[in-house]
Amino acid sequence: MGTESALLGFAEARARILSDVRRLSRERIPLARAAGRVVAEDLVASNPLPPFDNSTMDGYAIATTDLDGAAPWQLAVRGESTAGTAAPRLEAVSACRIFTGAPLPERADAVVMQEQVTRDGDTIRLGARPRAGQNIRRAGEDIAKGALAIPEGTRASAGTLALAAMLDRFELVVARRPHVTILCTGDELRAQGRDARAASIPESNSAPLAALARQAAAAVRIAPIARDDPSGAARAIAEALEGADVLLTVGGVSVGDHDVVRPALENAGVRLDFWRVAIKPGKPLAVGRKGTTHVLGLPGNPASAMVTFALFGIPLLRALQGDATPIAQPLRVRLAAGRSRSLDRLEFVRASLRLDGDALSARVHENQASGAATSLASSDGVAFVPAGATSIEAGTFVDFVRWSDA
Repeated sequence: MGTESALLGFAEARARILSDVRRLSRERIPLARAAGRVVAEDLVASNPLPPFDNSTMDGYAIATTDLDGAAPWQLAVRGESTAGTAAPRLEAVSACRIFTGAPLPERADAVVMQEQVTRDGDTIRLGARPRAGQNIRRAGEDIAKGALAIPEGTRASAGTLALAAMLDRFELVVARRPHVTILCTGDELRAQGRDARAASIPESNSAPLAALARQAAAAVRIAPIARDDPSGAARAIAEALEGADVLLTVGGVSVGDHDVVRPALENAGVRLDFWRVAIKPGKPLAVGRKGTTHVLGLPGNPASAMVTFALFGIPLLRALQGDATPIAQPLRVRLAAGRSRSLDRLEFVRASLRLDGDALSARVHENQASGAATSLASSDGVAFVPAGATSIEAGTFVDFVRWSDA
């Protein structure tokens, strides 16, 4: 275990968590199930997009070289090109009826919108000279054959899947899901909905932590609640480590007489790197590893657990998958009201976002207690209030990370 007792800064702590992360293995999955997964190999276009010259409008395909002299011009309509069929060859001094997405006939170099011609039987009349190339989508103008379409490390979005499908891929190679085990600890905890015993409270951390982990494409297992017994906690941790890429323990990582998790982690063979960070909430954060399993010992209060996991654990899960951007890009928002701040710790305050004029505004919730659930439920995320000796003024720009972006 690291022997330092000083608090690490936020950026240094996160950098240490993300250092020396071994990427997970790869798997091939159907395209329809790949949303949110991290692409694990470059996808190169095996065909151009579009695959052939086609029309962007309903109208008439013509060859501008057929238009001699001055306007107006009259062209006979010969043939038709529709989506899904091979285009006929454009005859000399004629027009081919064409529809949106249909292949461009050979010789044609422009498409005239149907609203810009006058048709009389099998003849159209043009009053203005079309520009060569107008209303035509050229083969490969979006992506050329052999070009890099989707780089390794991309987190697959709906748009990513659309592109892969257009490139005729029905599968994607992605990083496998990280296996996360959540182990909540504490004599006071009981399962939700069970008969309450004296001084007990329902366990309330596993569900939100699992939701955040699944947001990062993890497969989650929730272990049975562990009690505040050193030997029992060590056994529970040893069992929870089995098969996990990341173990989250929740509660018991501070220095109280009943905070047994940190020594239990060591007794279970976990090498701890650090366990205190200069942030509020979430100062007692234990970070370590056993073999290839990463361990995060989160504080037990709900706000502390969610904040620390969103800002430290989610980037770790994404880094394990080879995500090119494992850390959420914060928004820059204005504080709607002034606020006092901690002298020595970066504070993450729960707040709701609102558009005020030309900028987003963060309205900080009044109750910022670590155990306050209402501010968790109604917040969009957390605003970063930097440490300082004086208060921070209304209108000051700060970083903001939404729960949905973590």
